[in-house]
Amino acid sequence: MLIVTGVVEVSAAGVEKASTAAQEMVAETLKEPGCLIYEFSQILGQSNRFRVYEEWQDQSALEAHFTTPHMAAFQAALGEVGVTSSEIYRVIGGEKQPLR
Repeated sequence: MLIVTGVVEVSAAGVEKASTAAQEMVAETLKEPGCLIYEFSQILGQSNRFRVYEEWQDQSALEAHFTTPHMAAFQAALGEVGVTSSEIYRVIGGEKQPLR
């Protein structure tokens, strides 16, 4: 399993458009083979910051995701909303287990 996580910050004026674009992205991405979890959420108290969390079956599923039309549309939308910072990381390996 492969995890992608991080935070994207957009301009205050771009929050609504970013939120709409993220909702569309999530709906389409969840249909992809190898996508286990795909989530965007606004950080409480900081509505212009979005937490990204994804789980993929493997690297090839993630790479295929990058070539989809909805990824291209999402990237274009992000270009319009004024991304002020983006820190996204890939986590490889490990075993997912319940916390308790």
